[in-house]
Amino acid sequence: MPAAARRNLALMRIRVAVIGAGSWGTTVAHLAARNKPTMLWARREVVADEINDKHVNSDYLAGYKLHPNLMATTSMEAAVTTADVVVMAVPSSGFRAVMEEMARYLRAWVPVVSLTKGLEQGTRLRMTEVISEVVPGHPVAVLTGPNLAKEVLRGDAAAAVIATPDPFIASKLQQVFANNLFRVYSNDDVTGCEMGGALKNVIAIASGMADGLGTGDNTRAAVITRGLAELTRLGTAMGGDPMTFAGLAGMGDLVATCISPHSRNRHVGEELGKGRTIDEVINEMNMVAEGVKTSKVVMELATAHGVEMPIASEVHAVCHEGRTAEEAYRGLLPRRAGSERD
Repeated sequence: MPAAARRNLALMRIRVAVIGAGSWGTTVAHLAARNKPTMLWARREVVADEINDKHVNSDYLAGYKLHPNLMATTSMEAAVTTADVVVMAVPSSGFRAVMEEMARYLRAWVPVVSLTKGLEQGTRLRMTEVISEVVPGHPVAVLTGPNLAKEVLRGDAAAAVIATPDPFIASKLQQVFANNLFRVYSNDDVTGCEMGGALKNVIAIASGMADGLGTGDNTRAAVITRGLAELTRLGTAMGGDPMTFAGLAGMGDLVATCISPHSRNRHVGEELGKGRTIDEVINEMNMVAEGVKTSKVVMELATAHGVEMPIASEVHAVCHEGRTAEEAYRGLLPRRAGSERD
């Protein structure tokens, strides 16, 4: 970012646009609205009207009040044209298309922050890589960590990480999202933070399958711990810092997603463990469980980097190859137990 753009960002009254009015996008917009003028872009007019008139989003966050200063619109132009920070909160499957629409109204040097914990099908790209392809030259960042939307809205204490290589940008983005109960740390390891967020969703499906099968805490702990080893192996092979995976973007996010009843990916796994099919589970959900599609990309990346990921492999087989959760766990048990550090 040029020096002049840095000065402008430091002096201006930052305006925020959040693109995507799902549960987490709405929650992050609520957080930002406490600190900065914030506009939330919603695809459907009924959602935008409800946020503006009643300060709620009953489709995704029924029973939770949003900050009264938060405004919503269905006009991408209105949301983005005057924004000094743009936050992308759409699923990975539609991320590029929405980015391309948003890019028409994006001013030069405006930072773009991704909330999406997934990988692009076909290209295997992380979301910040998609951003850089669509709007080259813009600062990019990731907001990630163990953050369940309803707990944050309820006012429970939580912590997150803003990952970007530029410490100046990081400090300004911390001011956008942080408050007394939502602590935002910085990290320059964008790859590690992003891979941790994407990979933990796959392991959360495995943890949910264990719960659905009726196993106990020993099994869950083993899945989480060995799952952390898998995501660390692949994340570091792709250039991430091993220490990142021991922090909020790695272990923290993994634990929350694997154990919380509010976790979509854990829910998918639990229902699979009860004997339901993946189509039955997905068709009844009104929110996206990123781990289902991500599991396919993860196995492609694992093959490309020569990384062994037995848990992720079994999740992929259940989600895409017709394997049952019971068969998946039977497939893991006979594996030779080597060194814990492998």
